Amino acid sequence: MTLTPRRSTPIVSTSQRRGRSAAMGLALVALLAGCAVTSAPPAIEPTSAGPRVPLSELAVLENPRDHVGPSTALLDSASIVPVTDSPVQSLPTTVVSRDLAGDREVMVSDTSRILPLDIAGSIAATVFALGFGDEVIGRDISTTFAEAADLPVVTSSGHAISSEAVLALRPTLVITDGTVGPTDVVLQLREAGITVVYVDAEPGLAAPGELGRQVAAALGSPETGELLAERLESELAAVVAEIEAIRPADPADRVRILFLYLRGTSGIYYLFGEESGADELIEAVGGIDVAGEIGWQGLRPMTDEALVAANPDLILVMTGGLESVGGIDALIAEKPAVGLTRAGENRRFVDMADGEVLSFGPRTPAVLDALARAIYAPGS
Repeated sequence: MTLTPRRSTPIVSTSQRRGRSAAMGLALVALLAGCAVTSAPPAIEPTSAGPRVPLSELAVLENPRDHVGPSTALLDSASIVPVTDSPVQSLPTTVVSRDLAGDREVMVSDTSRILPLDIAGSIAATVFALGFGDEVIGRDISTTFAEAADLPVVTSSGHAISSEAVLALRPTLVITDGTVGPTDVVLQLREAGITVVYVDAEPGLAAPGELGRQVAAALGSPETGELLAERLESELAAVVAEIEAIRPADPADRVRILFLYLRGTSGIYYLFGEESGADELIEAVGGIDVAGEIGWQGLRPMTDEALVAANPDLILVMTGGLESVGGIDALIAEKPAVGLTRAGENRRFVDMADGEVLSFGPRTPAVLDALARAIYAPGS
């Protein structure tokens, strides 16, 4: 039986078709290349906060712009909850693989050994959320949730794929999005007879549902993809409504937020602007995206002038990135311009686990919830 997955956007040019997710991911791969190691350390599941009261019951800050001190955004649970334990599947199926060089039709006939690979770990999380976790036989370094902890790692800390490690696992299906590479290695896997399907969901709040549909189609289970997309869209709408109820009503009182990407071991300091996904995340938690306000696009090297001009109230960072520079005080010592901002003066940083904050996978509603707590009710 041949099934063609539904496409949420019209067919466009090759450069557009790659999407913002691949463009940002490839840029991050280039940034991380300098700190790659020959083998990846085992992922450690980030600490979870456990059950908490609803956002509506929090004692929120009277003026979150003026809060002093850092906070960490923690999920109540980092586990992946499948939308069904028995997904309906129909194989073989023909799907559109959104290759970086252009769309192509690919037949998928065997999903018994699945290898999901991307820079954020969101494809693996989606496979598990669709109910196909038992068929996953390996992981990338960004896949850090507990259910995947015992799987062998096939990418380095620089997100480079080891072809030898992949071939040793004998996958029947590789699902990726072009954000890990080198691209030649992925193509070599295809030439070795492994079915490779590219997906492409632009980073943002629409990504989790769209990724669910595309991954489910590759697994021969489009109905399950619709179930997951509907669940995620409902959860996202609910948490955004809850955040709107606790954020400052007056736009002038809303927290001005900047996403700063750090890798101190390689001297990497980047600002994430519009179309990086960070913009939608900031707006969804009720903040003002400073980068969008002044027209920054994509990923841009941090400069003292840009940072001071932006003058954010709060700087959002990845936990691992902040640790890589030695913490807030070490960052300010290395980059004094950070200390000249309101965020730097108040030590107002919110950090979140690298594999969670910009993953835009099935845990995105929980990510928004955790960030809202860290911003409006730190310590709750």
